[in-house]
Amino acid sequence: MESHTSFPVLSPFIAKYPRASSSLVQAYNDIVYAQQWNGVEVIDLESCSRGAIKGKKAGTEETLYVVPCALAETLSFAWLQDAFAQLFPKPSSADTSETNTPADSTTPFLYLAITSQDASIVYYKLSKGIVKPPV
Repeated sequence: MESHTSFPVLSPFIAKYPRASSSLVQAYNDIVYAQQWNGVEVIDLESCSRGAIKGKKAGTEETLYVVPCALAETLSFAWLQDAFAQLFPKPSSADTSETNTPADSTTPFLYLAITSQDASIVYYKLSKGIVKPPV
């Protein structure tokens, strides 16, 4: 593992969150080497005891977040709310306009990367709150 090109980036998170390390390694390698995202960073998601991935899909400028987890893990709504709270902190009063709406009015979302032992990954797009699907 130490000889893999992604190890220097992932090693702090592997050491800090060993229970979530296999999911992080699998999702990171998929995003960087298979999907070829740009500007990929691993960020510390302390509230969920794991690293999360931040980056942009090839050909886009939108910053996306991926939270990896294993198929065998039990997740809760509180865990997901903690992830949203840390990735999308509520804007301060200086960040809102006179109409009291956020400067970026899009609904925050993240991708939950569910990994399994056979190296397959399923990405679920989760939004905060109820979001009307596009027509």
